[in-house]
Amino acid sequence: MPIKKITDKLLTIGEVAKRSGSPVSAIRFYADRQLIPSSRTAGGQRLFRREVIRRVSFILISQQLGYTLKEIQAQLETLPDNRTPTQRDWKMLSKSFSEDINTRIFELEQLRDTLSSCIGCGCLSLQKCKLYNPHDQASRLGAGPRYLKGDKPTNT
Repeated sequence: MPIKKITDKLLTIGEVAKRSGSPVSAIRFYADRQLIPSSRTAGGQRLFRREVIRRVSFILISQQLGYTLKEIQAQLETLPDNRTPTQRDWKMLSKSFSEDINTRIFELEQLRDTLSSCIGCGCLSLQKCKLYNPHDQASRLGAGPRYLKGDKPTNT
């Protein structure tokens, strides 16, 4: 029985791209940013373990959920030895995602419910702002849409 070379177990960048449905440039980008581990041959060709396809899938799903690559990398860094998320890891990661998604839903519902009224940022209506935010009192609460963020108008 012939002995398999170590490269028989590894995939080229093109194979990873094809299997994951991602462009080669995206795979190269992920590898350059150490989101996915790779090794190089003596000739400089990148090689990837087959498990990296699941890591790429995790990245793609996370991006569809609206996470930045920096946020995705932080999640992946919680896994030891650059490994691909296991079922147990996914349960841990999905709990974090679920909490974040619930927060996003709450914030989106607040935004939806307050779009037609003043949100304390001075941008919607100068006439309404004179009533709801006289002299830009909301600015004392911090930057941005203060009332949308949950702050309440004060009567001072």
